[in-house]
Amino acid sequence: MLTLKINTEKKHVISPYLYMQFMEPLGVSDASVDAAWDFVENEWFPEVIDKVKELGPTMVRFGGCFASYYHWKEAIGAMASRVPMVNYAWSGLYHNRVGTHEFLDFCRRVNAEPLIVANMESEGLDFWQRPKNDTVRMGTAEEAAEWVDYCNNPHNALRIKNGAEQPFNVKYWQVGNETCYRTVGYRNNERHYGFTADQCYETTQRFAEAMRRSDPTIKLIGWGDNKTAHDGANWCRKMSEADGIDMIAFHHHFGSGLENSPLRGTEYRDNYECTWIHLMHAHKSLEDHIAMMRANCGGKRLAMTEGHFALPGRNRNEVLSSWGAGVAYARCLNTIMRNSDVLDIATMADFFGNVWQVNALMLPTPIRAGKPYLQPVGAVMSLFGKYQGKQALDVSCKGNVDVVASATDNKIYLHLANIDMKHAQEIVPDLGGAAVVSAEMHYIAEDPATEITPVNTDVFAVKTVTVTGNRITLPPAAVAAVEITLA
Repeated sequence: MLTLKINTEKKHVISPYLYMQFMEPLGVSDASVDAAWDFVENEWFPEVIDKVKELGPTMVRFGGCFASYYHWKEAIGAMASRVPMVNYAWSGLYHNRVGTHEFLDFCRRVNAEPLIVANMESEGLDFWQRPKNDTVRMGTAEEAAEWVDYCNNPHNALRIKNGAEQPFNVKYWQVGNETCYRTVGYRNNERHYGFTADQCYETTQRFAEAMRRSDPTIKLIGWGDNKTAHDGANWCRKMSEADGIDMIAFHHHFGSGLENSPLRGTEYRDNYECTWIHLMHAHKSLEDHIAMMRANCGGKRLAMTEGHFALPGRNRNEVLSSWGAGVAYARCLNTIMRNSDVLDIATMADFFGNVWQVNALMLPTPIRAGKPYLQPVGAVMSLFGKYQGKQALDVSCKGNVDVVASATDNKIYLHLANIDMKHAQEIVPDLGGAAVVSAEMHYIAEDPATEITPVNTDVFAVKTVTVTGNRITLPPAAVAAVEITLA
């Protein structure tokens, strides 16, 4: 029997954007946007919209590496006038049918706050700024400022001409994406690096000044990850000095953090108990990464604008379709919630596509060939997001249960993960004498080795039980959201 001690005194307000999803055209690497778009009707597939509503992202980010060679004006106006562009990071051509209007329409339809990533001089990389077979792809501060004006100025003539009389009022913008990681570009067998930390700082400040002239009310995110910085500088500390930005962005791509990991190929199937140990350890690198960012952010808010497992197979590894990965992701989401006093934006998935298993939502291609379904990470994000309080609570529990707590008014929400794959956990909540009117547990509990595929898309369906007798029974390898109503 485990005692779960919950302090009902409300703490800081939790940002609603800790369940963000991330939309990036991924070329031939993963159909992503292409798989979600009906090219005949020039419209989002309704099946995709419906499933995204079930997933429930609170924010959707448009950008990624793609942003570093994207010119937004190429993807506005009549479809017939939009010229395809080379997708340099992910190969193939991008059709530009999904641009500013279509992305923001998507956000409106799924009730998500938009976040747009601007092209910040291609992160200083010459092979994206001026590729051999294309026009100049480098974005400028003026281009970014014009994009803000296009979206937010009530009187912007070009937007009105293109059919949107009312401003889009995009509040969140990011400048710079993975700027410090750039060690993989080659030309003539020479390795090319992007901006140094000092150059990124100067460029970010210049972009921020220009963009705020278009709309001084926007929230700006600058790049400042400390992990794998190519110049060895403390990027987070440097960007904490940038008065032009409100948040510092970082990404977290991770494995188990242990030696001899079976999280590769099909090795994980050979001994799932060993696989479970590795999956249950994976959140620790996220804890360490956030701690490093905390120590250097100088009081600025943090935005983890990408985050997911990174395993051999380039974002495709079938272990991520197994329920054990769902429990591992639950631990990561709980880690994010424990740091919600400094994190304003976070995600644990790559949104949708038809190849990468780091996606929250898998799409059949063609769409009529099946139905979209949530990967384990998507199922957990959907579950936790539906039962999420507005303010944090202190909670403690010794034993094999990973738990965080939050509250809204007289409702308390617990996010639980049973890190024991074989045994149920009997839990007694201790609310310090607060009277309970009712409690329900919404949970997913499957054999950790169970894998979701296009032929068993409901395997991770959420079950609901009424909690009676002040005792919660958490099945083996279960992830649960408990909703407690106080008198």
